[in-house]
Amino acid sequence: MSRICELTGKGRQVGHNVSHANNKTKRVFLPNLQHVTLMSEKLDRSFKFRVSTHGLRSVEHNGGLDNWLMKTSDEKLSMGARKVKRELKKALAAA
Repeated sequence: MSRICELTGKGRQVGHNVSHANNKTKRVFLPNLQHVTLMSEKLDRSFKFRVSTHGLRSVEHNGGLDNWLMKTSDEKLSMGARKVKRELKKALAAA
C-alpha cells in the first residue's frame, strides 16, 4: 500500500540526515496518514479514506467532503475519491 493521501495526493519526500560533522545520508519523510470515515451530506453516505492530517484539516476548512471534492482537480484524487466525485456530480445533476 503506497503512502499517498487519497484526497490531496501528498506523498513521501526525500531529504538528508545531517550529522554534526555535516555528513549527509538519505532519508524519507512520510506523510501522517490516518484511516478516516468522512460523511457526504448530498449522498447521505459515509466513505472510508486514507487521508493525511493536513488533508483532513483542508476538508474541514472547505466545509466538508462534498465541497472539497467539487473544488479539487481529478489528478490529485485517488480512484476511490474520483468515483465518489462522479456519484456526487450525478446526484447534483439529478437534483
